[in-house]
Amino acid sequence: MKGRELITERRAVQHLMDCLKVEGLSGREGKVSQLVRRKLLELGCKKSWITQDSVHRKLEDFEVGNLIVKLPGTTRAPRRLLMSHLDTVPLCRGAKPVRRGNRVVSSAKTAVGADNRSAVACIISVFEAILRYKLPHPPLTALFTVGEEVGLCGARHVKLGDLGRPKLGVNIDSGDPATLIVGATSADRWNVHVYGASSHAGMHPEDGISATLIASRAITDVAARGYFGKVKKRKKQGTSNVGVFEGGEATNQVTDYVFIKGESRSHDRKFVTEITSAYRKAFERAAKSVKNHKRKSGRVVFRSEEDYAAFHLATTSPVVRFTQDAVREIGLKPILRSVDGGLDANHLYAKGVPTVTIGAGQHGAHTTDEYVDLREYLGGCRLALELMTREAVTPKT
Repeated sequence: MKGRELITERRAVQHLMDCLKVEGLSGREGKVSQLVRRKLLELGCKKSWITQDSVHRKLEDFEVGNLIVKLPGTTRAPRRLLMSHLDTVPLCRGAKPVRRGNRVVSSAKTAVGADNRSAVACIISVFEAILRYKLPHPPLTALFTVGEEVGLCGARHVKLGDLGRPKLGVNIDSGDPATLIVGATSADRWNVHVYGASSHAGMHPEDGISATLIASRAITDVAARGYFGKVKKRKKQGTSNVGVFEGGEATNQVTDYVFIKGESRSHDRKFVTEITSAYRKAFERAAKSVKNHKRKSGRVVFRSEEDYAAFHLATTSPVVRFTQDAVREIGLKPILRSVDGGLDANHLYAKGVPTVTIGAGQHGAHTTDEYVDLREYLGGCRLALELMTREAVTPKT
């Protein structure tokens, strides 16, 4: 039997609708994790195959850790990994998924949660086909991560030993199953504490040192030097953003404290550092430039850390060739691309597991226009099944 017959539309779409109906924002993945566990047990997984790790203890206010399912192989071959993330963005809160023709959308004014519930349902459908039809396969691990939308948290902290040390990874987190994501950016997350001095803004503003003015000058300086937004320097490219700007308590008080968070990205790790450094220097210059009438200036405390490292799989690598062959096997033409965002695949690659990201029909992520393309979703299910059962010999990496 071929993947088209092994993955039935009725069952796969039902899994999708069930997964979309359960809310599970970042840090609150408990209910959707329970749903996945229950479905897998009903499909024939043994309790001993399913575990939950403890990464939530390393994270702030998380309900559960990553859900891990290890299916024993029927053939002797290196283990393969199939993964997705459980969480959705806050815009999915209150979603009401409905099928309209070849799409699943939200009937409420929300995102529907295609990112990444289409992938969760896809993995359930793949395991259902393997168990129902007793398909030959190497040892398999399904990884359902937590906190992907707030910093790839689950993938960052997962232990390879808990996964059975897979040699090949397939991450599902995109739309068109024929488009294979083989690279992604590096990213720094940075924050800055801006300290000024308070004073009465109406009676004695000259006594104050405005933290708001320091922060505003710094951001203006960064933009003027070409390091804000889309960044192009020499032959290098990247992006940056100021995402959080907090401070101030009253209009009649010179603001003495502002807190700012931002990010820097590029496929070139050194250029990410350059962009972040531009922000650091701009805030330091701005702090020195804002003084009160006693010539006292403000100060800043700037901190940054690498959120995830860039990766790029060579087109000639065995893993990419293996995945391309699988795409052709289900009747599609593979397309290779890199993306300007971060993926759970970044951390798996850094841990030594070469991981290709495929799609399962999600479109319009993080918007109220989000939807699942059901043809692509079913195509993603068939591709994932082919990748987990193909040949029963994982290519050397």
